[in-house]
Amino acid sequence: MPYSLDTARILAEPLVASFFQTCEGDWRSKRRYYTLKSGDVQEVVSYINIRFLAADTAELKTLHELHELPERTPLICGAQVTWESNYIHTERKPVNGSTLFGVRGTTLYRDRGFATAKPVTADFTFREPRTMVLKTAYDGSSFEEEIKLIGESTRTRQTIISRAGEEIMIGQYLEQRC
Repeated sequence: MPYSLDTARILAEPLVASFFQTCEGDWRSKRRYYTLKSGDVQEVVSYINIRFLAADTAELKTLHELHELPERTPLICGAQVTWESNYIHTERKPVNGSTLFGVRGTTLYRDRGFATAKPVTADFTFREPRTMVLKTAYDGSSFEEEIKLIGESTRTRQTIISRAGEEIMIGQYLEQRC
C-alpha cells in the first residue's frame, strides 16, 4: 500500500537530515565518467566540502526564495557543497563551484543542476537509511543518482544520465574523508 504524501514526508525528513549530518565534512572524490556511445572515459579528482544546513539558515532562506515556495512550506534542512575538480589526462584547468540543497518532504531543492545554472528539484527516496536515491529531470535530460555511505569515511555514488529515454553517460565515484 503506497504511503500518503504526509506519511512519506514524515518518514523522509528525519532520514535525510541524518544523512546530510553524517556526510558533513571534507571528502576526496575520485570519479570516472563513461560516455556510452563513444566509449570515452574521463577521470576527475575533486575535493569536496559538505556543510549541514539546519532549518532557518540564510542559505535555506535564499533557496526557498529562489524556488518561490510559499511561506508556509519552509525547508527543513539542507547542505552546502563546495568543490574543486581537477581533470586527469587533459589540459583543463581546475573547476571550482558550489551547490545548495534544501529539503521539504521527499523533494530536494537545488540552486542549480548538473548541467544548468537554473534552480532544479529532485525526488528522493532511501533504499535504506544510508543509501539515498535521487531522480532529477530538466531540459530533456534525466539524472538518476545513488549515494551510499559505507562506514564513517567512505561513500560511493553512481549517476546515470539519460536524454530522450536513452542512457548516454554513467558517472561512478569513490569518495573518502580527508
